[in-house]
Amino acid sequence: MPSLLVINPNTSASVTALLQHHVQAAAGPALSVHTLTARFGAPYISDEASYAVANHAVLDSWAVAQAQRLKPDAVLIGCFGDPGLFALRDGAGVPVSGLAEASFTAAAWHGRFAIVTGGDRWRPMLSRLANALGHGQTLAGIHTVAPTGAQLAADPVGARKLLAEACCQAADRFKAQAVILGGAGLAGMAADIAAQVPVPLVDSVTAGAQWALEALRNPGARNVSPAGFGVVWQNVSWELEALP
Repeated sequence: MPSLLVINPNTSASVTALLQHHVQAAAGPALSVHTLTARFGAPYISDEASYAVANHAVLDSWAVAQAQRLKPDAVLIGCFGDPGLFALRDGAGVPVSGLAEASFTAAAWHGRFAIVTGGDRWRPMLSRLANALGHGQTLAGIHTVAPTGAQLAADPVGARKLLAEACCQAADRFKAQAVILGGAGLAGMAADIAAQVPVPLVDSVTAGAQWALEALRNPGARNVSPAGFGVVWQNVSWELEALP
C-alpha cells in the first residue's frame, strides 16, 4: 500500500492527531498515513519568525523519517503556509506538497478563490506564497479572522459560527468562485459549515489528502527532483547531518 508522510511543522501534538485522523479519513484505505511532529519551533505557526523556524523543522523532520527508515511515497506538509516546501521538494526524491498548495490547486478548478484563515499576520505571508506558486492571479483575496488557528481549534462551536460568517463575507467581498478554509487546526470544520456558504468551500486538509492520492495515482504527472540535497551540514541534528 502506498504511504504518505504528513509533517506537522509546529510542536502541537494535538494538531498532529487532527492531521492523522482527517488525512487518513479523506484518503481512505488506499493510502497509509504516518505523521511526524516538529521537534522544535512554535506550538502554532502564526508569524514570520515562527514560519522561518518551521522551514528548518520540516527538513529536520524529513531527516528523522530517513533515520527511522520510513520510506514514504509522498510527503504532505501539514501547515496552511507550506513552510519548507521548496527546500524539501528539492531533495526528498518523492512528490511533496503542502496544505496551501494543494488547496490552491483544488480551489482554482472553480475559478478565482478567496482564503479564510485565522491570524491577521498570515495575510502577507499567504499572498507571497500564492504568487510563488503561480496563483497570484487566481487568488481573489484573503480574509483573516482575529483568533489564530490554535484559538479557533480550542473553541470549535464558536469557531464554526465565526468562520461561516467569514467565508460568506469573503465570497461576497472578493466575488470569489470558491473559498478555502485554511489551517491544520480547522480540519473538518468546512464540512460543518459548507451548506451556509454560497460557493464551494475547500478544506485545506482534505485537499492535501486528495493531492496525495492523485500524485500517487499518476506517477507520470509528478515533477520530482532526484533524492539528495548535496549540503555538508554543520551544527544541526545528527539526523540532518546524515542526509546526503
